[in-house]
Amino acid sequence: MNDLKKLEKKIVIKFKNKDLLRQALVHRSYLNEHKDFELDHNERLEFLGDAVLELVTTEFLYNNFSNPEGELTNFRAALVNRKMLAKISQEIGLEDFLLMSKGESKDTGRARQYIIANALEAVIGAIYLDQGYKNSKKFIEQHFLTKMDNILDDKLYQDAKSKFQEEAQERVGITPAYKVIKEWGPDHDKHFMIGVFLGEEKIAEGDGISKQAAQRKAAENGLEVKGW
Repeated sequence: MNDLKKLEKKIVIKFKNKDLLRQALVHRSYLNEHKDFELDHNERLEFLGDAVLELVTTEFLYNNFSNPEGELTNFRAALVNRKMLAKISQEIGLEDFLLMSKGESKDTGRARQYIIANALEAVIGAIYLDQGYKNSKKFIEQHFLTKMDNILDDKLYQDAKSKFQEEAQERVGITPAYKVIKEWGPDHDKHFMIGVFLGEEKIAEGDGISKQAAQRKAAENGLEVKGW
């Protein structure tokens, strides 16, 4: 494992209990290949870190914005979603310190993004246990809350459907349409595949357990396809 001192230097925190930081970096797959490893995986720390991150961001938004609750919820989602967590993890260089199985180490796709996002939440949990709320808050302020201006400027708080519609109308003058391509499963467990169209052109598809969820996924995929 890479020297933890390098990571401590990057995050400007010196841990009293180094094992908390080490455990935050252990993905469960690593333990499958290293049965005698002395620490547990990071999922309990991730659970704690998720709650600390949500509290700090909620407190910040409540104190700094007079928007209604629904808008504050969207702001918070933009600050703490998996994409943002993965981005901040990469800025810190957290990936270089993770312990994963050989298979997981080779994966560079969405699964890897998910792992490094979860690890950052685990690190926040470790900071909270080792340093208390004050230093956890300071860490979150430095790495997350500084993104707020960018989120507002780029309207990253918008849900995918709203964003795709706004971009489509602005760029090509067309309002997106959503059409069910197929549905399957019994009534209590329905699944839907929905396409998002600009005129006659199908841009992307998305699936979900409701039409709304499938539309959101189609819009997310549409934004990715179009590079919007």
